[in-house]
Amino acid sequence: MITPVILCGGSGTRLWPLSRKSYPKQFSTLLGTDSPFVATCRRFSGDGFDAPIIMTNADFRFLVTDQLSSLGLADAKILIEPTSRNTAPAILTAALSLEETPEALMLIAPSDHLIGDEAAFHDAIAKGAKSAQEGQLVTFGITPDRAETGYGYLELESGGEAHTAQPVKRFVEKPDQAKAEAMLTSGNHLWNAGIFLFRVKDILAAFEKHAPDLIAPCRKAMKTGAPDLNFFRLGPEAYEAARDISIDYAVMEPSDDISAVPYAGGWSDLGAWDAILDALPKDENGVALYGPSTALDCENTLLRSEDDAIQLVGLGLKNVVAVAMRDAVLVADIGEAQKVKELVSVLKAKKVPQAVDFPRFHRPWGWYETLCMDTRFQVKRIMVKSGGILSLQSHMHRSEHWVVVAGTARVTIGEDVQLLSENQSVYIPLGAVHRMENPGKVPMYLIEVQTGTYLGEDDIIRYEDVYART
Repeated sequence: MITPVILCGGSGTRLWPLSRKSYPKQFSTLLGTDSPFVATCRRFSGDGFDAPIIMTNADFRFLVTDQLSSLGLADAKILIEPTSRNTAPAILTAALSLEETPEALMLIAPSDHLIGDEAAFHDAIAKGAKSAQEGQLVTFGITPDRAETGYGYLELESGGEAHTAQPVKRFVEKPDQAKAEAMLTSGNHLWNAGIFLFRVKDILAAFEKHAPDLIAPCRKAMKTGAPDLNFFRLGPEAYEAARDISIDYAVMEPSDDISAVPYAGGWSDLGAWDAILDALPKDENGVALYGPSTALDCENTLLRSEDDAIQLVGLGLKNVVAVAMRDAVLVADIGEAQKVKELVSVLKAKKVPQAVDFPRFHRPWGWYETLCMDTRFQVKRIMVKSGGILSLQSHMHRSEHWVVVAGTARVTIGEDVQLLSENQSVYIPLGAVHRMENPGKVPMYLIEVQTGTYLGEDDIIRYEDVYART
């Protein structure tokens, strides 16, 4: 049995505005009906795989559990990193959580990759497992089909026979165009996909040899951590003391017993909008449309609207990506796709809310979005999923009106509890202790109108909360 370790703490800023810090690309619907996170967990589940370990952070913990529920993976182990320390501490901590089963195999996988031929990739895993059981640290390399400068490479001792483990001679940083073309011609280089397979005892031994300073803080983070609902929070002080370093630099590059299994069945890290364009179906002019969008006389262009009310139209465009959302629009040369991350940094410096915040704010009970806002009022649409319960709370600076537009709400105001159905409403006076929940079997939607002198989300005093947020 192989234990998948899914890494899903990244922010994916190169796919702004669809991917933002508060709701990054691994949880978004990029290509089809599944998010990359769901697709990754499904890919590494079933026969041959044990329950996964999910490495994430506190901001994403309820997104993780919500999306895992669609797969029936209730036995997943979710470890909460108190701060980002790159992949080496995350993988080491996962290995320490499996220390009592030293012979167990761990498969390390990012949560945001596209695997074109999953059967072929499972075959590659089976080949890699044989080498891992012999003590090798196995990585999976992608057979390149172009001279790509955006990826790191693995140089093999010899040519890469598909799905057969090959000794790795060295890791190569992202090259310039000339070096990328030379590596493509050589036939003994693979793209470094950042997917690994090894036994627990072998990766722990590699850390002891090459990055021993990480052992103590990660072990202490496990010892000082504590359960929180169905999560395990790592000890913050200990984990923050760990060095910020990738698994490649910490362990893989200095190790001598590294093998790579080539995979040629289609892969993308979905790292930027040009990768999304490559992955989507296109017409004879290389145009991809997503959502309510229309193209006329366009070439090699992606038009993507994320709002049913926004019709995105392109006329005479060439080599362009245009992404429209309710609160932000990106128009860029497709060749500049890698620079979107720099653009987000500029927006952050300008304190533009859209740089970080998604227009729909996800919570463990559902989500809300602001429809209209001024200095003394705000109108929200709120969805509470079946069984969802908001905290028992009060506000110091605002009163609220709730109008149920679909489903059934159970509303508590002080000592009074009432059921509201569609087209019924209730008033929440300033300072009143109140709660909203959905006792029904279908999602409940309501419109909330807030009025007051201050409308910030921090104007909440919580008294009880089933999600342990008090």
